[in-house]
Amino acid sequence: MTALSRQSQRGAVLLVALIMLLMLTMLAIGSMRGVTLETRITANRALDTQLQNVADAALREAEFRFYGPGNLTDKLEAKAANCSPSNTLKTNGLNKPCLLAIKKDKLLTFVDQPWDATKDFLEKDFLEEESEAGLPLLWMPYRGTDPSASTTADSRYPADWNSILAMETGNASVNAEYGMALEGQGTYFYLNNGKAGDALHLQSTHANIYLGINN
Repeated sequence: MTALSRQSQRGAVLLVALIMLLMLTMLAIGSMRGVTLETRITANRALDTQLQNVADAALREAEFRFYGPGNLTDKLEAKAANCSPSNTLKTNGLNKPCLLAIKKDKLLTFVDQPWDATKDFLEKDFLEEESEAGLPLLWMPYRGTDPSASTTADSRYPADWNSILAMETGNASVNAEYGMALEGQGTYFYLNNGKAGDALHLQSTHANIYLGINN
């Protein structure tokens, strides 16, 4: 074999080695991009699950506040004092909901876009009561459904909630005979809003059957 032929073979080996190295580099880069994408997808799914759990927990407390026959008038009439941070959960179950009084012409907007809620949504008497009590809230901070348990709020995505009567007719009772609604008897429907910071909002509806203030 001549010297020229040997030199040509050495050059071919170098060229093949460089091509193989380039292919391996491209494969490694493609693999790294795939891993990065999968990591982002997993992180987004984990965050979405976290936000769902936070907002859902807020809804559960909003619903929990209506359980039981106690404080029935607070469950039928909106009172600004009940939307104060001092409205904590009680171990005896005699809890009060944060029931908002929304202007009728703003009700649909509030239901569709609760995250844009401002004090312009509230009825005048509710605003006056709120102003007298020095209460700046439309949303109640989540405290959990177990008064004895300690809850740790996530400062990035705090859980908050509120509720409204789900029908426009003041006392949202079904098939109530004359005078029954005044006594707090009948089936009442509520719409609850829960949120995880400003990242996610959830809504739920529930119905409660009350036997009356004196029962």
